[in-house]
Amino acid sequence: MGISDFSRERRDWLVGAGASALALALPAGAQTQPVRERLVLAGPLANVSFPLMRLAESGALAALADKVEFRAWTNPDQLRALAVDGGADFVAAPSNVAANLYNRGVPLKLLDVSVWGILWLVSRNSQWQTLADFKGQEITLPFRADMPDIVFQLLARRQGLDPQKDFRIRYVASPMDAMQLLVSRRTDHALLAEPAVSMALRKTRSFPVSVIAPELFRSVDLQREWGRVFGRAPRIPQAGIAAVGAVRDDAVLLAQMRQALAEAHAWCWANPAECGQMAARYAGMLQPEAVADSLQAVPAFYRTAAQAREELEFFYGLLLENQPALVGGRLPDAGFYG
Repeated sequence: MGISDFSRERRDWLVGAGASALALALPAGAQTQPVRERLVLAGPLANVSFPLMRLAESGALAALADKVEFRAWTNPDQLRALAVDGGADFVAAPSNVAANLYNRGVPLKLLDVSVWGILWLVSRNSQWQTLADFKGQEITLPFRADMPDIVFQLLARRQGLDPQKDFRIRYVASPMDAMQLLVSRRTDHALLAEPAVSMALRKTRSFPVSVIAPELFRSVDLQREWGRVFGRAPRIPQAGIAAVGAVRDDAVLLAQMRQALAEAHAWCWANPAECGQMAARYAGMLQPEAVADSLQAVPAFYRTAAQAREELEFFYGLLLENQPALVGGRLPDAGFYG
């Protein structure tokens, strides 16, 4: 559901509703939590990180730390290093990576799932709407063996398609690399995550790029395809925020962070233009208008990790059937759900 569906009253309600509910569960003494010298928040330059940027910029965590810093990671290997080496206190992570790290002994708790619908096949063909339509075609995919590739392979196999034989897969290092190949006509179809989808669409419709760039379309909505193929709601628990290291054992701090994250998430989706301007301040490559587009294209859907557990375990169960190493060989136990 995009922001255009909300009245102003609905927008105002979004900003506080999730946090108000969570505030009722704050442990006693939450207001006397000692102030830390620093909290480091880390994430990719994508939708999952916008609430972290908001927390770093707004002063919402001033009562928790003297300094709040946002750091960007650009590939899953950097994320894993931050989690293992203690380079961050809270990290935005694909849900399978969080489970994998936890099952391999990394001190981690998943706090929420805030990304449920950011994957699209972007194509020069406006007619194709299912993965089966792309049989025999080259598809450019970022992050081999990570979230976009994982979802693509699960959906293909469930439909009786062999990802290696029925498609010509071209792997690249990042969504931005895939986007550039699309814009420069070096690939016809790419699986992208927001905001790269919206950036690609804007780039190809703006002068002077539009003079040489192809016309591109949102083709397969992988979330809708997920719902169709698996008979479930059209959403996938793709990413969220995890506490890593010593902070994961601080129940008071985690309760306060859950509240702050719910507020920040609601603010971003209720204020797409302002969120776009904020994201651009953290990374010039992020166009404010494209960020706003991306927020209006994806669902304003938020769940704590505990609330999302059933959908996470369905997703993890599929990975255990197909690629068990991606989640560390087993379902995470209750201690994972912070």
